[in-house]
Amino acid sequence: MDGTASGSKLEQLWNLTAIPDVTWQMGVMWIVVAVLFYLAVYKKFEPLLLIPIAFGALLANLPTEGLINAPVNGEAGGLYYYISMGVKLEIFPPLIFLGVGALTDFGPLIANPRTLLLGAAAQFGVFATFFGATMIGFSPQEASAIGIIGGADGPTSIFLANKLAPDLLAPIAVAAYSYMALVPMIQPPIMRALTTKAERKIRMQSLRPVSRLEKLVFAGMVTVVVILLVPAASALIGMLMLGNFLRESGVTERLTKAAQNEVINVTTIFLGTSVGITMTGERFLDASTLKILGLGVIAFGVATAAGVLMAKLMNLFSKNKINPLIGSAGVSAVPMAARVSHNEGQKADPNNYLLMHAMGPNVAGVIGTAVVAGYFIAWFGG
Repeated sequence: MDGTASGSKLEQLWNLTAIPDVTWQMGVMWIVVAVLFYLAVYKKFEPLLLIPIAFGALLANLPTEGLINAPVNGEAGGLYYYISMGVKLEIFPPLIFLGVGALTDFGPLIANPRTLLLGAAAQFGVFATFFGATMIGFSPQEASAIGIIGGADGPTSIFLANKLAPDLLAPIAVAAYSYMALVPMIQPPIMRALTTKAERKIRMQSLRPVSRLEKLVFAGMVTVVVILLVPAASALIGMLMLGNFLRESGVTERLTKAAQNEVINVTTIFLGTSVGITMTGERFLDASTLKILGLGVIAFGVATAAGVLMAKLMNLFSKNKINPLIGSAGVSAVPMAARVSHNEGQKADPNNYLLMHAMGPNVAGVIGTAVVAGYFIAWFGG
């Protein structure tokens, strides 16, 4: 075989590979993927979602075949063309809420309903970021999707971004889940700056026991009231309260366990990889991505500060003092934000137990963020 023939064979073999299709944007995204894997695996920052997102992003930045392609000429599309429909058709986020509802105890909120105000106060972070985003050039629809990052609720962020700003879905999702993971780093300096040591030592009264009937009535009432006021939030609130009703009914153990485990786990894999698959270099390596990451930090900071300051304001008119640290749990990173409030309280007083008190504003934040998302959809969804 002469050299020309040998060279031709090698050229044919080279052309059969996907190596010539690799771009510099893909190379940069491999570094981003490596960082996400590091945060998830070694730092244990939201690994249940960051690992699927990162792996989806890796697949998105490889010259794949039969994975994300749309159907052509009657031939079937790629695997993730169909799986990603769970995001596009708004199926996955409500299913995540079903699992969250089945895992969540609303007892602390029912026992101390004034903590609902702390969850509401944390939504100031959403609105402050919304106005900030519009001021730097984002459309109202895009600003709404970016602002919801301040609610520290990944599924809601994905749900809203898919409706109002699908082109920004990838950076919004990554920012939302990354900052949720960084709650133990972002919140404590703000909490300490806004409170005195004496305030951090405040011991709250023990919560009263909450009956099963109260919890069932609460789930039903929230469903009715929220959907009547903000019908655009029906999918999220409906699934959240369905999961909680299953939990509290005491007669659907198999369904509750399925929602808490199989349903939420399988959905998390598909949701995360579907989000990651949108993180192509051309889409992600954009100036708007850096702006979104910056606005996400502002959103978390304002939400944390607003919750703490609301608690301090309530103490001016209340005999039963609230430890302002639990106000920071108004962001809906359940139960991480509540744990951060508890840990900061124990640094000031090792015998002070704030976890259950902090769960009140924490779960109120879940409801509040879903309501705000519904408001944005109704207002800007067209």
